Amino acid sequence: MRWCSHRKTDDARRRSGHGGKLRFLFVLFRNIKGQFQFLKGIEPYSCGVIAETGYEVVYATLTEPLPWREGFEKVDMHLRRSSRMRNALCGVELRCPKPHPMDGFIRFNEDYCGLLASWDLLVDGMNPVARTNVAPLHNPPYETTMHGFSYTRPCREENGRTFVIAGAGELLEGELVRDGIVRRGETGPDAMREKAAYVVQVMADRLTGLEVTWDQVTAVDVYTAHRLDRLLEDVVLPGVGAAQRHGLRLYRARPPVIGVEFEMDLRGVRCEIRI
Repeated sequence: MRWCSHRKTDDARRRSGHGGKLRFLFVLFRNIKGQFQFLKGIEPYSCGVIAETGYEVVYATLTEPLPWREGFEKVDMHLRRSSRMRNALCGVELRCPKPHPMDGFIRFNEDYCGLLASWDLLVDGMNPVARTNVAPLHNPPYETTMHGFSYTRPCREENGRTFVIAGAGELLEGELVRDGIVRRGETGPDAMREKAAYVVQVMADRLTGLEVTWDQVTAVDVYTAHRLDRLLEDVVLPGVGAAQRHGLRLYRARPPVIGVEFEMDLRGVRCEIRI
């Protein structure tokens, strides 16, 4: 496993070409209090997390979505009842009423990150918590709600590492700017193929960063408001490899930023619960 300081990661993080676009190569950091490692992302979220040996990631869905701040209260209650510290929180899933303009998304993230900081979750100033935040196309919430969350807990046996990959759309890694959107303003077949191909590659890069493979993935989620036509057969399914055996879950939803059209997230877990 690769451990390094914040400074070293800034030096080591580099970009390489992919279809004319730029992408990150990642480095793992350790969250000692949370018993997981994470891929540094940007301020609002990490790019993915993986449980330490002797621990596992549990994926929890709320039976009823709650306004996101109330959702965190629910998380706090569940963690305390499970004899886990707040630092065990490693993933959050949100649903927003509609996609934000870029500046609105940044403002929401400031409030969200403030709450994480108040929980003392940051690691050397970095946000270790992965996140997916999308806008349902049908029956959207009136305000941003919490759909689910992930956390670590001890496990008795080691049956393979468990992990969560944060949601990503066709927005160049590390750049919350409109010009970072792949084929911005285009939704034709060729543009959607390029967007989807970019997102699949981001998922593959994050798996590599966590030192796991597609055959360890147990769930693949796709979020878009557009018809997929042959995108699944031609781009997504070939890209996810062995994870095909679990099928794909398609959500009719938009990514959280206006102009981003296609998003995915992944996980590889043994335990999924509803609370």
